[in-house]
Amino acid sequence: MPTRPLLLVLLVVLASLPVRATPQSSIDVVELSIAQIQARFRAKTLTCRTLVEAYLARIAAHDTAGARLNALTQANPQALAEADAMDRDFAAGRPRGPLHCVPMIVKDNFETIGIQSAAGSLALEGFVSDRDAFQVARIKAAGALVLAKSNMAEWAFSPYETVSSVHPGYTRNPYDTSRVTAGSSGGTAAAVAASFGAAGLGSDTGNSIRGPSAHQALVGIRSTMGLTSRTGVVPLNLQADIAGPMARTVEDAVAIFQTIVGADPDDPVTAAAVGRTIPRYADHLRTDGLKGARIGVLRQAYERGGVGGVGGVGGVGGVGGVDAEVAAVFAAAVKALEAAGATIIDPAAIDLSGVRREQGAGTCAGFPYDIAQWFARHAGKTPVSTLADVLRSRRFHPSVQSRLQSAAEAKPTTPESPACQAEGRYRAAYGAAITARMDELTLDAYVYPTWSFPPRLIGDLNTPHGDNSQVFSPTSGFPAINVPMGYTRGNTLPAGITFFGRAWDEATLLRLSYAYEQATRHRRAPFR
Repeated sequence: MPTRPLLLVLLVVLASLPVRATPQSSIDVVELSIAQIQARFRAKTLTCRTLVEAYLARIAAHDTAGARLNALTQANPQALAEADAMDRDFAAGRPRGPLHCVPMIVKDNFETIGIQSAAGSLALEGFVSDRDAFQVARIKAAGALVLAKSNMAEWAFSPYETVSSVHPGYTRNPYDTSRVTAGSSGGTAAAVAASFGAAGLGSDTGNSIRGPSAHQALVGIRSTMGLTSRTGVVPLNLQADIAGPMARTVEDAVAIFQTIVGADPDDPVTAAAVGRTIPRYADHLRTDGLKGARIGVLRQAYERGGVGGVGGVGGVGGVGGVDAEVAAVFAAAVKALEAAGATIIDPAAIDLSGVRREQGAGTCAGFPYDIAQWFARHAGKTPVSTLADVLRSRRFHPSVQSRLQSAAEAKPTTPESPACQAEGRYRAAYGAAITARMDELTLDAYVYPTWSFPPRLIGDLNTPHGDNSQVFSPTSGFPAINVPMGYTRGNTLPAGITFFGRAWDEATLLRLSYAYEQATRHRRAPFR
């Protein structure tokens, strides 16, 4: 059965709340961290029910009213019942785990028991999976509570904005509601930034965790390919799809990340994680973590079209340019890294001249094959069974029609096809070139601005988008983390810095990003 619309569920849930005048009823959830939540539970000054009530009230005040962020598609109709069960367990000395009653926002392409999972498309309206996505199951096992599902760019197609057919209207940036959230995990980003939940889950094929995190002053982690599972996430392109956490602080993101990493027999790519020792990532969060680090400035990621150095970039420039204010904020970020003890190598270009796709191998078109396999695994459970069905249904946003038609007309290429095997070799060579250059320069990480331009106005397709995230991490399969680096446009619009490094070396990236975050503390709430 399809779940009820968000507003209706919230009205029903809120109407059932008891009237009481205890100190707990006025808890302020804005910027509340996971550690603070757990500390209050241990001190017995907070209950799970009170916490969930407070988040639901904030959602009701600012998602469809107030700021009207339009970030969420479905509330969990069982949220308060689940909270009551967690309170009973806690009172009996049985907390659920390290994420006990941490209210989470989950992107609409994650399968979630009891809550619709539609990947932003009306064509999947009413699909409620009987199985949780691997990462959803992991956070639940650690005690988290899925509070709501979030809006997304339909089928995760757009990295630039968050609009879908399953949820009318654009999701709005809480720092300026006339601006975009980026895509495709913009709903999760807007909701977490506005404190509709403690943290969230998103997915990232080329940009979609890190881009929205940059636009909303969040921390977003894209892991090494194979460290985290995608099982139960509606695919876009499994050659590059990653799922992972989005949070307001590095510490909160790590708490979620620790829970979701590891091998999953249902996702073959995670076989690479079998036998690897998973670090305790929290042990690497040190305020002095930048001391002695060697960090390269990856100008190739953001200086294109003949644009000059960071200090000399002017104006908007042409396609591929860098906004002057973003350039200035990034220059200040590099200085902050240096002031905290890092040695900056600038420039630190990577020689990719010898890395080429094999001529004549054809194109490995992942989406047609991957989505067909997903439909096959859910045969008889989804309203449509093929991309052709989706097109015939006419239940999709007009902006995705051409891409759906192209995918439906494309010949699916299997992972074993010559085109996809050639693509795999290209990606491996790309990663090898990055590793070789980092070894040559003895770098711990690279940095670059996640976006070269501030968030666009909603509906603006003329201003350069500025997305720098599509190439280096998705092509190599190496990890990348976005951290807030400051604000532009009168100190109002967030900008993010990416820390990018070697495969399986998330611990180093987290050490560096945490030290930078603690030294600069750019994160602030968009509104109270």
